[in-house]
Amino acid sequence: MARPSTEPTGSTAPTGSTEPTDPARVRRRWSHAATAALGMVVCLATAPAGHAAESARGAAAGAARPGLAPAASWTSRDAAAYWTSERMAAAAPGRDDTPGGSASASGTAAAAPAAEPAKPAAPAAQVPNTAQHFDGVPSVGVLFSVDGDARTHHCTASVVHSPHRNLILTAGHCNPGAHAAFVPQYRSGATTQPYGVWAIEESFAYDDRGTTGDKADLDFAFATVAPAEDGRSLEEVTGGNLLTPTPGYTNDVTVIGYPNVRNDPADRAVRCAARTARLTGTRELRMDCGGFYGGTSGSPWLTDLDDETGTGRVIGVIGGLNGGGPKGPHNDRTSYSPYFGGKILSLYSRAARS
Repeated sequence: MARPSTEPTGSTAPTGSTEPTDPARVRRRWSHAATAALGMVVCLATAPAGHAAESARGAAAGAARPGLAPAASWTSRDAAAYWTSERMAAAAPGRDDTPGGSASASGTAAAAPAAEPAKPAAPAAQVPNTAQHFDGVPSVGVLFSVDGDARTHHCTASVVHSPHRNLILTAGHCNPGAHAAFVPQYRSGATTQPYGVWAIEESFAYDDRGTTGDKADLDFAFATVAPAEDGRSLEEVTGGNLLTPTPGYTNDVTVIGYPNVRNDPADRAVRCAARTARLTGTRELRMDCGGFYGGTSGSPWLTDLDDETGTGRVIGVIGGLNGGGPKGPHNDRTSYSPYFGGKILSLYSRAARS
């Protein structure tokens, strides 16, 4: 696969001879969740996990979930009413939508790579650098989706600073789907989530993103979230990370993510301090640390992390080639990230205006 030969240096945005198509916006507005009396049917399904990420979600389901009739808006109050602790606990791991293609930013189905082999439930042997469970930070959380099959959290996302204080960042192949929610500092089994449940309103990604070839360099996406019922913005509640161009291939980062319960029964956040390097033959980063199983796609790579605020500078996300890591056994031990340059800054500027 041909890759641009120019190696990024310093904080200069990477350049190439061919520019991807302009980013497209996908406006998703959804309905109020109905009460339990409507008899919500939860369809349970299983699927193999992708590399360090759940497999790409397919195009939005053709039929709405029972009890979620189409309407003009889907609010954070609706998201919190639907995603109760009981529903979060009962949701089944989602089906693998990869063979059918992932939803493009224009809402149409795009070709997707074949599903990756399932990740093991736990590493067969410990490696020197292994992610540790911890309580998480307010600026990092999980994505839940209601459309199609009810499912556990399938990707990780993080809050990024923006003028309207309503923006999250994740991997481009983590298409949240309709009736989606972001749960910062997710706590498994908690009756009330510590920083609430936030409805996702609008997604921003490149139409020609992917997980192979040059398309993998565009495997990132932003989404806006609706304000809380009291009018506060997400960033007011959680704080936000500063989106920063990748300063080079070698960086000391802290990576924070949420493996899904199928791959990590603890169902808790994990973190790892690691040094990045260039992924040979690409313009992507790599880092070596075990424990980043399915569900950690979109996990932020943070520098200058402030332990008091739980925020820092985000210079990468788990994603890119193969959805964020190598194929084969023990693929939780190595993770990839697209290089943040001009393309992600252009996409951010569009998303931040919303």
